[in-house]
Amino acid sequence: MKRFTISPPVAALILAVVLFLLSGLLPNGFGSDLDVARAQAVNIVRLAVFLGVIAAGQTLVIISGYEGIDLSAGTVVTLTAILTYVTVKGENDMVLPALLISIVVGGFIGFLNGIGITFLKISPFVMTLGMSGVVQGVIYVINHGNVQGKVAPIMTRIIARPWFGGVPGAIIIWLIFGVLMWLLLERTAFGRNLFAIGTNRITAHLSGVNVTWMNLATYALAGALAGFGGFLVVGNTGVVFLALGNSFLFPSIAAVAVGGTLLSGGKGSYWGTMAGAIVLTLITSLLTTMQMTEAVRRMVLGGTLLLLISIYGRQRGFRQ
Repeated sequence: MKRFTISPPVAALILAVVLFLLSGLLPNGFGSDLDVARAQAVNIVRLAVFLGVIAAGQTLVIISGYEGIDLSAGTVVTLTAILTYVTVKGENDMVLPALLISIVVGGFIGFLNGIGITFLKISPFVMTLGMSGVVQGVIYVINHGNVQGKVAPIMTRIIARPWFGGVPGAIIIWLIFGVLMWLLLERTAFGRNLFAIGTNRITAHLSGVNVTWMNLATYALAGALAGFGGFLVVGNTGVVFLALGNSFLFPSIAAVAVGGTLLSGGKGSYWGTMAGAIVLTLITSLLTTMQMTEAVRRMVLGGTLLLLISIYGRQRGFRQ
C-alpha cells in the first residue's frame, strides 16, 4: 500500500491557514468580518516579506550542504540598512545607488565567508559567526552609535504602500523575487550544481562541478540577498537602529527548516521557505495578539520548528 505523503511547503501553508482561522476566534480576532480578515491576512504576508527575502540566502547555503549556514546575515541586514539610510538621505535620486551599495557590500561580506570556508577550511558556523562580530564592529566604527539619515519618499511608496487592489508593494516585489529564486534553483546550471554539491560533493566534483567556485558564489549570493533584505527593511520601517537585523537571524534559519529544506543539504525549495516565513510570522502575530511574553513566543516558535522537522523526517523523501 502506497504511503501518503505531503510536501513540506504544502504542509506549512495548511498550518498557516489553520492558525489564521484559529486567530479569528480570539477576542481581538477578525471574527466573521471578512474585510478585517482580508486586511489581517495581507498584513501578515507583508510582514513575512522581509523575513522571506533574508531567508533566501539561508536557503542557498543550507541546500549547498557541508553544514552550510550564515550567522552573519543579521548584522549584514543591519549594516546595509544603515548604509541605505545614510546614503539616500531622503533623496529619491540616491535610491538606486543605495540599493547597489547594499547588494555589493552584502555580497562582499558573503564572499569573505566563502573564502574562509573554502580555502581556510573553517566551518560555516564558526566562520559566519566570527564574521558577524566583525561586521558588528564595522557598524560601530562607521556610525559611532549615532545614525544620521532619512528614507526617500519613493522607497515608502514602493515598499510600504499599496500598489493596486490594496496589495502592498512589498508583497508584489516578493512574488517577483520568488519567481526569480525558483528560476535560479530549478532552471539554471547554478541551481543544478547547488543541489549536486549539497547531495554529495565528491560525486559532484567527479561529475565536473567546480565545487570551489560554487561555494564562493553561494555565500556571496547569500550575502547579497541579505543586503537586499536590509534595503527592504529600512524602506519599510523608515528608521534604523544598531540591532535592526538581529531579530531576523534565527527566524531566517527556522523559515528554511519549516519550509522543508533538508538541513544536511541537497534538497529543498524557496517556495517552502516562503511558506515557512509566513507560518513563523503568523505564529508571532498570533502570540503577540494573545499578549504572550517574549520567552513564551520563543518557546512556541522553537517547539513548532521541532514538531515540523520531526514530521518531515518521517517522510522517506526527506531522509538521508
